[in-house]
This record gives sequence, C-alpha cells and structure tokens, in this order.
Amino acid sequence: MRPTRPAAPPWLAHALRAQRGPVPWNAVLRGALAAGPLLLAAVLSGRTPLGVIAALGAMLTGINDRPGSRRVAVVRLGVPALAGAAGLLLGSYAGAHTGALTLTLLLTGLGLLAGAVSAVGPVASGAGTQLLVASAIGAGMPLPEPGWVRALLFLGGAGWLLTLRLALPTTAVNTGDYRFDGERDAVAGVYDAIAELLLAVGGPDATRRRVALTAALDHAQDALDGPRLRRYASSAAERRVHAQYAAALPLAEAATALAWADETVPARAAEGPRRLAAAVRTGAPTGPLPAPAVPGARSGPAGTAPVVPGLRALHDALLHAAESFDRGSGNALHNRRRSAGSVVRTALGAAGREYGVRVALCFGASVAVAQALHHARWYGNHPHWYWLPATAVFLVKPDLGPLVSRVLCRAAGTVLGAVVFAGFALLLPRPEGFVALVAVSGALIPVATRHFATQTAVVTVLVLALVMVGGEPQASWNRIVETLLACAIVLLVGHLPTLGQRGGTVRARLSRAERAADVYLTHVLGDGTAGDRADRWVLRREAYRALAEARAAIDLAAAELPAVARHSAGADAVAATLERLVDTATACAVQLDDTGRLTPRHTERIDELLGELAERRERAGLRTAPARPVTV
Repeated sequence: MRPTRPAAPPWLAHALRAQRGPVPWNAVLRGALAAGPLLLAAVLSGRTPLGVIAALGAMLTGINDRPGSRRVAVVRLGVPALAGAAGLLLGSYAGAHTGALTLTLLLTGLGLLAGAVSAVGPVASGAGTQLLVASAIGAGMPLPEPGWVRALLFLGGAGWLLTLRLALPTTAVNTGDYRFDGERDAVAGVYDAIAELLLAVGGPDATRRRVALTAALDHAQDALDGPRLRRYASSAAERRVHAQYAAALPLAEAATALAWADETVPARAAEGPRRLAAAVRTGAPTGPLPAPAVPGARSGPAGTAPVVPGLRALHDALLHAAESFDRGSGNALHNRRRSAGSVVRTALGAAGREYGVRVALCFGASVAVAQALHHARWYGNHPHWYWLPATAVFLVKPDLGPLVSRVLCRAAGTVLGAVVFAGFALLLPRPEGFVALVAVSGALIPVATRHFATQTAVVTVLVLALVMVGGEPQASWNRIVETLLACAIVLLVGHLPTLGQRGGTVRARLSRAERAADVYLTHVLGDGTAGDRADRWVLRREAYRALAEARAAIDLAAAELPAVARHSAGADAVAATLERLVDTATACAVQLDDTGRLTPRHTERIDELLGELAERRERAGLRTAPARPVTV
C-alpha cells in the first residue's frame, strides 16, 4: 500500500492555491492602454508628476477590474475611485498641515471608519482600501501639486480606465448591441450550469454542480443589477437579456428539485438548456427544444417509471423559456437592494466592529512606525514612508484571503517584484524604458490577480517604475524592509485577543443566510401555489446567495491559524444544513405546483433538517431559533 502524503495545513494550502481560467485578453488590453499611455503623455509634455498621479489612479482602478457587465463596472470601479480621490485629498492636506502625532491619530480614525465599511461587501471593501491607501500616499508622497489637483488627476486616471471598460468590446461574439455582451455571457453561463446540473443528477457530482449553478446565478444577477437611468430596461436588447435571465429561474428551480429527488434524468434533458445558452450568446433562434418529459402525463411512456414532478416542471420551464426567447421580452426580475439602514447595521455590527478595530490598529501602528523611520537618520530619511501603511491596508483587506496566507504571499511577492525591478533598473533606459515597464505591468495585472503573491510582484514593479519616472531614488531595498515590517504588524494585531468577538463576519453572514432561508421556507410552506412565483424565485435567489456569501466567509475563516479558526468552528455544519433545507424547500415548491400537497418524504425531511439545524446551531454557540412546524 502506497503511503499517503500528509496534507498541508489549511493556512498554507490557501497560500499555494491559485485561480484558474482563460486569460482575460480584453482586460489585458485595457491594462496596457491605461497607466502606460497616461504616463507617456505626461513625460512627453514635460509634466511627469501629473502623469504619475494619473497612472496611480489607473493602476488602483485596474486592480478592481473584474469580468462582468459594463453597468456593474461603473459601480465596481467608480465607487472605489471616488473614495481614493477623497483619501488622496484628505491625506495631502493632512500631511502638509499636521504633525506626525496628529497625522497618525487622524489616519487611525480613518482606518476605523474604512474597516467598518469594508464589512458591507466587495465594492465597499474596495472603496475602504483605496481610501486608506490613497490617504497614505497623499500624506507621504512628495509631489508639488496641491491636494485638489492630485485628487482630480487621480480621478482622471481612474476615469480613463473606466472609459476603456465601457467603450471596448469584452467578448469575441458581439451580436446586436455590444454594450450588453457582459450580461449575455453571464446569463448564458446560467443555462450552461443548469445543463451541467441536469447531467450530474443522480451522481456524486450533483452537489458541486448545484453550487456552481448558484455561483453562475449570482454572477448573472450582479451583471444585470448595475446602475440605470430608468427603472425599467430602456432598449430592446436590454429587455431581451433580462427576460432570458428571468426564464432561467424556473429552470434552475426544476433542476435543483430533480437533484434533491436524486433520480437519474434522461440525457436529453440537458440539451434544451444548452441550446438556450447558445441562443443567448449568438442571438440566433433556439430552434426546437427536446422535451425532457411527456407533457401533462402523470407517468412516463409505457413500461417506464412515473414522471417525477421536477421533470414536468423542467418541461414547463423549457416551454416558458422558448416563448420568452421568441417574444424577446418578459418579466424582469431584479435584486432586492439592501437598504441604507441595512448597510449601516452591517458596518456597526459585529463584523464591522471587528474589521474596523483591526484595520485601525494595523493602519495606525504602521503610520506610527513609518513616521519614526522617516525621521530616523540611520534609516536614511527616505521620502517613501507611505509604503508601509499602504502595505498594511492590503494585508488586512477582508476579501483577499486568510491573514497568514496574505502575509506570506505579500512578503514573497514584494521580494520577487523588488528583485525583478532592480534587474530592469540596470538595463532599461530612462525614462522611456520605465514607461514601457509600467504599460507591461498594467497589462499583467488582470492575469496576476489570480494569486496574491503574483499580483503583489507585478504591482511592486509598477509602483517602483512610477517612483523612478517621477524622479525619486530607487527604493527596492526599502520596499522589502517595510513590507516585512507591515507583515509583522498585521500578524501581531491580527492575533490579538482583544479585538472583540472573533468570527464576527462568519456569524453575521450566517445569520443573514438563516433569515433568508427562513423567509423562503415560510413563503413556500405558508403561501403554497397561491403566492406569486416571481416572488418565490426572488426569495430563493436571496436564500442561495446569502448561503454562498456565508460559505465564502466560513472557508476563509477555516484557513486561518488554529487560534483564529477555532472561533468559527461548527459554522460549516450549520451552513451545510441550511443548504439542504433550502434545497428541500425548492423541492417542496415544485411538488406543490404539481400536486398541491406535500408527500411524507418532504415533510419528514423538513422536520429532520429543522431539528438538525437547531442542534448544530447550539453546538456552534449560536442562539437557537424555534423549529417551524410543517403544515401540509
């Protein structure tokens, strides 16, 4: 018997893991056309410092450039850019008019605010990060321009990348109005995920495919939920893609119910969603869709087993989808947006307090240490002290991975990037060689974001090139020393026992998922077929989305060092039970649509899961909610 290799601890395994996927060539092109050309124009016009600030805005915006629709990009790139400009403005005036102690206290308070806001979501996290990074740069980077000019230049660089994101096509196939190619690609991915789930029904891969379907629906939901001037879709192309997304929801519901029933589905059942996916991408007609079941029959053809309700629901959903595709319009289902009160409660809740205190302590301590080094004669009195607090901000950013993983990757990436740049600095002509290096680094950022260490290396090269073009001395050695100092500070603060309730983010997201699951289950069991199915599909989406967010937080917490990970012990079991409960509620909804009543299997399973949920919540140290009686 071959000996088994010992598994790496979670915190180390996460540091070695990288995302996979095709190269985003459109994002690579945008990266190449962003910071480099801005810097080149400034150098040629003799206004190099202006180009450095604009290129910095383009670089930080490029880090947030992710796949999705143009409307989502407006928020994902624009909101952090506005926060970065505000931070640059505040930091510039604070650095020029306050002493070291006052500046440290001011930036510490800003870290408390930005850290709390970061717990709200990915866009808020990006905004909080850029606010702090830009404030440190504004306070520490020696530039001749006043603060308001720096802020406008930063916005100009970010706006240039956003303009590229909105103007350039993002897919190879652009049918009709190419402004919606991101939406079409996301919706087509939903139909492909439905087909994959149907093929996996009855096999060991069904659960993983259901999770992939949830991720595809989340991505499509985000792609369709960007800002719009009007409440409803204003063009035929937009109405069509919204209708295609809405038509996917009953298909996803039927596929989930079939996976719950755990009965093998005919292979032809996946052909319909496949053809619908192709129609979304190309704009071509769907053609005839193969029926997965005999319509209206309570049993299959002679000699076969009865047709299960999920298969009939799949058949009806395919007919509805074909009609919606032919008509080119239909119901448009949007997210239920979180209210301002909900956002505030999240920022002031357990997760917001935990992140806020941690970020404030890390950022404030980094500023204090950097100021001390800045004024120390033995350290050279170099003007780049902002690198240390800026590095600390990226290390405590809540959605980049576990703390130890981020520290290891940041240290390795900075050393690699500094060494690589030192080699280029000996070979490249100035300034044109460094301008080209900025352009190449900008193009590599979309690919480098797949691993934090690689991203750090590329950003280090880019920033050092900007510093050299701006006329400042080469600072590779200082970058390495200050990065290691930031890593030490973040590791120390991140494991202090006095940061409030540990696992606050996991508990907050798990509570939100439980509330969403409860609302969905209440709607299914209480309203039955009398309720609006569109409302049911929206509630189902909210339940699965909240569960996916909770799962992501739990997985990150589990990859921390044992001293931190133990505070979230048992949360994964609660989330798994909630997922099975929502799956069962989906099967109940399909069953009620088909027969008007639940079977003993459905009711017994719900009672069993409610009891299991109460037990696992108690083991995890969560407050136990009363079990809901199931009524048929």
